[in-house]
Amino acid sequence: MITQAAEKIIPVQEQRFVLPGCHSWQEFKAIQALMEKVPGLRLSYLDGCVEFMTIGEGHETIKSTIALLLGLYFLEKRMEFIPVGSATRENETRGASFEPDESYYIGQKKEHPDLAIEVAITSGDSKKLERYKRFKITEVWFWENNQLSLFRFSGEEYEPISRSTFLPELDLDLLRRCVLMPSKLEAMTEFLNGIRQ
Repeated sequence: MITQAAEKIIPVQEQRFVLPGCHSWQEFKAIQALMEKVPGLRLSYLDGCVEFMTIGEGHETIKSTIALLLGLYFLEKRMEFIPVGSATRENETRGASFEPDESYYIGQKKEHPDLAIEVAITSGDSKKLERYKRFKITEVWFWENNQLSLFRFSGEEYEPISRSTFLPELDLDLLRRCVLMPSKLEAMTEFLNGIRQ
């Protein structure tokens, strides 16, 4: 009986839903409290807009593979870093609450992480950078359509960059290729060989 039930379990796909209307911070916190026990559901808030997102296996595989490869890069380059994953960033006065997929302090801990990574399997949210801007996170990477786009905060806006300012030697094409490899063991091996050259 248990095996039959297990065979019917279908992995959840990533989906986004924006709650209609403009909601106060207090309303958002009430919704958040109601939804906190729903597994695999992520909520974000920006200027009255409440967004719900389910996280699927495809999303988690890419996010985890990027984190794994970056960990290898930090180790190989002997760079100090503090991974803080998807720790919530929120502030009522700034009108924002969200969770990056991955985030890092490079070197020492500061007020906010230096680098954040977002993985978008479904269509991306055009306001994601605005959330990061509220917390002045220096560098944001977006993975969308199997490509990486990098942005750096200039003090007022985010500007696209072709190389990471924190990891200028990182070959982004190598990283992208390795993230897409089906075998994660082969991906790690190829990535390590690539960064050692």
